[in-house]
Amino acid sequence: MAAHRKSKQSPLGGSAVRTAATLALASAATATLFDGSGHADPRPTTAQVKAKVDRLYEEAEVATERYNGAKEKADEARAAFDRLRDEAARRTQRLNTARDALGAMAAAQYRSGGLDPAVQLALTSDPDQYLERAALAEKAGDRQAAAVTAVRRELAAIRQLRGESAGKLTALRGHEEELRRQKATVVGKLAEARTLLARLTEEERARYDAAAAARDGSGAPAPADGASGTSSPALRADRSSGGERGPVTAPNARAAAAISFARAQLGKPYVWGATGPSAYDCSGLTQAAWRAAGVSLPRTTYTQINAGRRVSLSQLAPGDLVFFYSGISHVGLYIGGGQMIHAPRPGAPVRIAPIDEMPFAGATRVG
Repeated sequence: MAAHRKSKQSPLGGSAVRTAATLALASAATATLFDGSGHADPRPTTAQVKAKVDRLYEEAEVATERYNGAKEKADEARAAFDRLRDEAARRTQRLNTARDALGAMAAAQYRSGGLDPAVQLALTSDPDQYLERAALAEKAGDRQAAAVTAVRRELAAIRQLRGESAGKLTALRGHEEELRRQKATVVGKLAEARTLLARLTEEERARYDAAAAARDGSGAPAPADGASGTSSPALRADRSSGGERGPVTAPNARAAAAISFARAQLGKPYVWGATGPSAYDCSGLTQAAWRAAGVSLPRTTYTQINAGRRVSLSQLAPGDLVFFYSGISHVGLYIGGGQMIHAPRPGAPVRIAPIDEMPFAGATRVG
């Protein structure tokens, strides 16, 4: 009897069972979410955002200096390529002239019947005329030989120039590719920093700006994207006070001229890759300042640090270049009293700041 008894049916159909199971799983997931074990990462604090943004700005500046270096090399390669191309054009013109001269000689020979000069001379009966024609034939032969030599020389020179040009063009394309890579890195880092800052509330942004202003020594917040070069009243006051700290005793006239130029740039915006006159990055500012003093500096922080005599922190004098971070990715112009003029970062215009606000890496005297 038990073997023939039907099993007890569930009061719910198959579809209803599946629906119930789905709801149960969803409820469990929701419970897990609100338990805290499955919720999204907590919102970063203002201090965490500041630390990450500072790191992104530093990485962007490293990429900026690499971009500057690649651009300098690309400019040099382009100039060399242009010089070779111009020289090849001049050589080609000389080649055409030599060819024309050789062609004129060949045409003259054809008109004279193509006879060997010795045969033509033997046919004349006038001894004086014979000697005169002999001298002329010798000169013509010399001219023809010289014309052939000129053609060969220009052909060889043009082949060499074309080979050198091909090498310079290859180098130029490599530097341009490096430019594109570093530009993409800079743009990406700055975009990531802007995205992080955009997530802050007004109150958090105010705290961030205050901390950034204290770090940069500006006494006033600045826009995060560096798009505006207009300084706030507080920044203008800081510029005024910074400019009135008393006369700076520079060791020589060139150092004084470099400092004077840098002071005139206070308040101008930081723009990566810029060398003035309306905006600067850090090495672009120091390069422009010393150029105004009659001294040519290389473009990047990595090369500027080797452009003069190294000096220690205790030996600093106004006009020295001061470098920061282990990668030598930032530079300022020392003005005395533990202060420098520098282009800090996007959103922070050219300003006076203490040199102890960043990790000191070395100093160079170029004047």
